[in-house]
Amino acid sequence: MASNRPAPEAPFVPSGPGTDTFGYDNHPTEEGSWGEWNPTAESLRPVRGRHRVAKQRGGLARSSTVLGVGVIAAVGAGGMASAQPGKAPVSISMPDLPNVGSLISGDEESEPEGSATPLSGIAVAAAADTGEGTGTGTDGAGESLRARIMAQAEQQQAQVESKAAAEAVAAAEKQAAEAAAKAEKEAEEKAAAAKKKAEEEAAKKAEAERLAKLAKQYTLPTSSYTISSTFGQAGAYWSSGHHTGLDFAAPTGTLLKAVHSGTITSAGWDGSYGYKTVLTLDDGTELWYAHQSSISVSVGQKVTTGEVIGRVGATGNVTGAHLHLEVHPGGASGIDPMAWLQGKGLTP
Repeated sequence: MASNRPAPEAPFVPSGPGTDTFGYDNHPTEEGSWGEWNPTAESLRPVRGRHRVAKQRGGLARSSTVLGVGVIAAVGAGGMASAQPGKAPVSISMPDLPNVGSLISGDEESEPEGSATPLSGIAVAAAADTGEGTGTGTDGAGESLRARIMAQAEQQQAQVESKAAAEAVAAAEKQAAEAAAKAEKEAEEKAAAAKKKAEEEAAKKAEAERLAKLAKQYTLPTSSYTISSTFGQAGAYWSSGHHTGLDFAAPTGTLLKAVHSGTITSAGWDGSYGYKTVLTLDDGTELWYAHQSSISVSVGQKVTTGEVIGRVGATGNVTGAHLHLEVHPGGASGIDPMAWLQGKGLTP
């Protein structure tokens, strides 16, 4: 930065009536009224002689104005330059203006030396007075601003991370809940399937035990047979149009046995059935034995399981020797004898 030597003091010149110099209260009348001063290269040349001082009456005020504007500009520029955090203050150099005293001096022999204090120095001094451009002012303000910005950034980052962590925790909890619900559902399904399977196995076992027990109480009506006709089979041989019983084809004279214990309620000839015996069980079910060649029991007689009640024959409406067996629960219409025998643990 430029450094100028101090300007000489301006000599004191009294002002008032009778003097050819000027003061703030009067001016020579011979020069006419003051007009607007427009600085030019000619007017800014150093003043040479006391008789030209009157032309510079507006120079002091205008020089002061320029000086003030320069100071303000320098201070402002210095403040803006030092407002950036983390950066050293920037020195601003400006051309030094002439010393005010030199503008009003009447010394013809001396040239304007310039101001003893550069504007850049004034700006630095002004910045020092306000705490700017120094380590305690600008650096402190910049550091404070930087600290606030960093704190806000860290706070925002913490909020983002906290939100992300909360969302991750919520997603994990949801996933864990879904997995737990799925596992619980699968466990329930497996338990239900296992229970159902166990129940089925238990039911089968119970049924097998029941049938085994019944099988000891029930027996097939004959032996050495062949199933020749089934229940419901259609044909012209039967007056109803379909077969009403189960036929066990066997040689004539093959023994017929009581399927279960009961009472003989009918025994004799019955038209197309030939010789027929009716065995009524304790639950009211009637078993009809038809086409017998002979009857071995009488009405009212009590019989037990496997006891002989007659023999296979070919009496009535037949085409060959066989036993025609019908089952009438409670004396009602007949049902399929095959299914009924299977329900008693027997396999025809």
